[in-house]
This record gives sequence, C-alpha cells and structure tokens, in this order.
Amino acid sequence: MSERHLGKGSTNPPFAKGKLRLYSMRFCPYAERIHLVLDAKNIPHDVVNINLMQKPDWFLERNPLGKVPAIETEGGRCLYESLIVADYLDEQFPDRPLHSGDPAQKAQDRICMEMFSKVTQLVFKAIMDADNREQHCSELLPELDRFEKELSSRGTPFFAGSGGPGMLDYMLWPWFERVAAFGVLADQKLSLPNKEKHAKLVQWQALMEKDAAVKKWSLPPETHGRFLSGYKTGTVDYDILVR
Repeated sequence: MSERHLGKGSTNPPFAKGKLRLYSMRFCPYAERIHLVLDAKNIPHDVVNINLMQKPDWFLERNPLGKVPAIETEGGRCLYESLIVADYLDEQFPDRPLHSGDPAQKAQDRICMEMFSKVTQLVFKAIMDADNREQHCSELLPELDRFEKELSSRGTPFFAGSGGPGMLDYMLWPWFERVAAFGVLADQKLSLPNKEKHAKLVQWQALMEKDAAVKKWSLPPETHGRFLSGYKTGTVDYDILVR
C-alpha cells in the first residue's frame, strides 16, 4: 500500500496476493466512491495512490486514460471509471449487495446517478471559480431540490431503504462531504443542503456520517479546503495527510 502519491520515476509496489489493487488519489471524490464500496463490502484490497499531475508511466500502461479510480485484479485486468468499477465489484462480490435486486429500482437508481452529474459539475465550478462561487452554489439548490424530492418519495432514511446505505447513497456521498468545504474556501458559511428546504437530505447526511465506511474515509471541511486551495495557488499537495 502507498500512502504517498506515486509519480513519474516511481515503481509500482508488489502486488498483494489474494487482494484487488485500487489505484486512487486520496482527495478524489470519484475514487472515494470505490473506497466506500470496497469497505462496505469488506473486499480485500490494497491501495496505491497516484500523483495525477505527474502520472507514472507504469500506471498509464495499465490505464491509458490516466484516471482514478482504477482497480487491477490478480490476473492483471485493469478496470476504470467509478460507476463501472462499482458495478463490477457489486457483481463480482455478491455478499452484502449494494444495488437493489429489483430491476426497476436499480434502473431508477442509475437514472439518479446520471442526473447527479449536474451536481458534480456545479460543485467543481464552485471549487475552481472562486469569483462566482455564490452563483454556482445558488445553481446547486434546484438540483438538491430534485434529490430531496426523490428521497422523500422513497419514504426511507437512505436512498437504498431503511437497512443502511446502498449503491446510490455511496455514489452521491463524496460530493455532499465536499460541499462543506465551501465555507472554508469562501470564508463564510454556506448552508448546503439547506436545513429548511432539504430536511430529508440533512437527515440523510447525518446518518451517512455514522456509517463505518464513510467514517473511515471522510475528511473534515478544513482538510478538503486546504487541499482544494492548492488549485488556486498552483501548489496542489497530494500528501498533506502524511507529511
């Protein structure tokens, strides 16, 4: 396992027998999705963190897109794109299934994941475009309204039901975690989700924070803010947690 992020000139650590290999970046929300799935399903794995600004040649040989997350099997097969990887893990390791067994519900969850791409885009805009952050945050509100309505219509504390988080819950969570960093970046408190308009989402957020997999990988807003501020100064530090 590599806690530090490996870059050009590095060598790939030896593969651990009997485990999957996850190529990750500690602050990447897409990679966090797969950390959550692996831990929720108790899948044996090790982690190699990648410096995305100085990607190792050996990583690009395995994953020509150069993106995280990616997983590598003992047989040398490398899979990437977070939703594809999450589906693979749920099918390959059927204990504690995260997708619904109802095909119609599974399809509805996939639709929600597709719709959530609008949220991810606005979150990244709010992070990167400091001058217009409040505008981007205001544009987030109707998108959060959509998910408040979806959760309310299901009548359960989690999108997956009452028994705990499922695939949709874990696929959404990393961006809700990062929204809290806006207040650090903007030096002001931005209430998203809105406690009055998004009561169900606020309750969901509080429950998600108690989940074992979420607790293991979530970082405080100050840490996210510290990492994200590096994009503004051009001094992104992937290894601030291990210095």
